[in-house]
Amino acid sequence: QVQLVESGGGLVQTGGSLRLSCVASLISFRYNTVGWYRRTPGQSREWVAYITAGRVTNYRDSVKGRFTISRDDAKSAVYLQMDNLRPEDTATYHCSVPWGSDLGQGTQVTVSS
Repeated sequence: QVQLVESGGGLVQTGGSLRLSCVASLISFRYNTVGWYRRTPGQSREWVAYITAGRVTNYRDSVKGRFTISRDDAKSAVYLQMDNLRPEDTATYHCSVPWGSDLGQGTQVTVSS
Protein backbone atom coordinates (compact mmCIF):
# COMPACT_ATOMS: atom_id res chain seq x y z
CA GLN A 1 0.00 0.00 0.00
CA VAL A 2 1.30 3.43 -0.93
CA GLN A 3 2.01 5.68 2.02
CA LEU A 4 1.13 9.34 1.43
CA VAL A 5 2.19 12.28 3.57
CA GLU A 6 0.26 15.45 2.81
CA SER A 7 0.96 18.86 4.26
CA GLY A 8 0.53 22.55 3.67
CA GLY A 9 -3.10 23.15 4.54
CA GLY A 10 -4.28 25.91 6.81
CA LEU A 11 -6.58 28.86 7.33
CA VAL A 12 -6.36 31.78 4.92
CA GLN A 13 -8.48 34.72 3.93
CA THR A 14 -10.19 35.06 0.58
CA GLY A 15 -7.59 35.87 -2.03
CA GLY A 16 -4.80 34.20 -0.11
CA SER A 17 -2.46 31.40 -1.18
CA LEU A 18 -1.39 28.00 0.06
CA ARG A 19 0.95 25.34 -1.28
CA LEU A 20 0.10 21.73 -0.64
CA SER A 21 2.68 18.98 -0.72
CA CYS A 22 2.38 15.22 -0.93
CA VAL A 23 5.23 12.74 -0.68
CA ALA A 24 4.53 9.17 -1.75
CA SER A 25 6.28 5.90 -1.01
CA LEU A 26 5.91 4.61 -4.55
CA ILE A 27 9.02 3.41 -6.32
CA SER A 28 7.35 3.81 -9.71
CA PHE A 29 6.16 7.33 -8.92
CA ARG A 30 7.79 8.87 -11.97
CA TYR A 31 5.82 6.64 -14.33
CA ASN A 32 2.39 7.46 -12.90
CA THR A 33 -0.22 10.14 -13.26
CA VAL A 34 -0.71 11.77 -9.85
CA GLY A 35 -3.00 14.46 -8.55
CA TRP A 36 -5.32 15.94 -6.00
CA TYR A 37 -8.93 15.47 -4.93
CA ARG A 38 -10.89 17.39 -2.36
CA ARG A 39 -13.81 16.53 -0.15
CA THR A 40 -16.22 18.56 1.94
CA PRO A 41 -18.38 17.13 4.76
CA GLY A 42 -21.40 15.31 3.41
CA GLN A 43 -20.21 15.41 -0.16
CA SER A 44 -18.39 12.96 -2.33
CA ARG A 45 -14.88 13.69 -3.41
CA GLU A 46 -14.23 15.76 -6.49
CA TRP A 47 -11.09 15.80 -8.55
CA VAL A 48 -9.10 19.02 -8.55
CA ALA A 49 -6.08 18.51 -10.78
CA TYR A 50 -3.74 15.87 -12.09
CA ILE A 51 -0.40 15.71 -13.84
CA THR A 52 0.81 12.89 -16.05
CA ALA A 53 4.27 11.39 -16.17
CA GLY A 54 4.85 13.55 -19.23
CA ARG A 55 3.88 16.71 -17.30
CA VAL A 56 0.54 17.15 -19.01
CA THR A 57 -1.82 18.83 -16.58
CA ASN A 58 -5.57 19.06 -16.25
CA TYR A 59 -7.73 21.10 -13.87
CA ARG A 60 -11.37 21.21 -12.97
CA ASP A 61 -12.96 24.36 -14.39
CA SER A 62 -13.49 26.09 -11.05
CA VAL A 63 -9.75 26.16 -10.26
CA LYS A 64 -8.30 26.88 -13.69
CA GLY A 65 -6.07 29.92 -13.65
CA ARG A 66 -5.81 29.85 -9.84
CA PHE A 67 -4.25 26.47 -9.02
CA THR A 68 -1.03 24.98 -10.39
CA ILE A 69 -0.02 21.37 -10.03
CA SER A 70 3.59 20.26 -10.29
CA ARG A 71 5.73 17.26 -9.46
CA ASP A 72 9.26 16.38 -8.41
CA ASP A 73 9.94 12.79 -9.38
CA ALA A 74 13.28 12.75 -7.57
CA LYS A 75 11.37 13.32 -4.33
CA SER A 76 8.28 11.32 -5.30
CA ALA A 77 6.33 14.46 -4.56
CA VAL A 78 3.37 16.28 -6.03
CA TYR A 79 2.45 19.86 -5.20
CA LEU A 80 -0.59 22.06 -5.54
CA GLN A 81 -0.05 25.81 -5.54
CA MET A 82 -3.35 27.48 -4.76
CA ASP A 83 -3.70 31.21 -5.38
CA ASN A 84 -6.63 33.59 -5.15
CA LEU A 85 -8.43 31.19 -2.85
CA ARG A 86 -12.18 31.42 -2.39
CA PRO A 87 -14.45 30.24 0.42
CA GLU A 88 -15.81 27.51 -1.87
CA ASP A 89 -12.30 26.02 -1.99
CA THR A 90 -12.67 25.06 1.66
CA ALA A 91 -12.25 21.28 1.87
CA THR A 92 -9.94 18.48 2.87
CA TYR A 93 -7.45 17.99 0.07
CA HIS A 94 -6.11 14.53 -0.66
CA CYS A 95 -3.40 13.47 -3.02
CA SER A 96 -3.94 10.42 -5.19
CA VAL A 97 -0.94 8.34 -6.16
CA PRO A 98 -1.34 6.70 -8.62
CA TRP A 99 -4.25 8.79 -9.91
CA GLY A 100 -7.59 7.32 -8.97
CA SER A 101 -6.25 5.11 -6.20
CA ASP A 102 -7.04 5.28 -2.50
CA LEU A 103 -6.52 8.69 -0.96
CA GLY A 104 -4.28 9.77 1.87
CA GLN A 105 -5.59 11.28 5.10
CA GLY A 106 -5.59 14.71 3.58
CA THR A 107 -4.83 18.22 4.68
CA GLN A 108 -7.50 20.75 5.63
CA VAL A 109 -7.84 24.00 3.73
CA THR A 110 -10.15 26.65 5.13
CA VAL A 111 -10.77 29.93 3.35
CA SER A 112 -12.53 32.62 5.32
CA SER A 113 -14.63 35.31 3.67
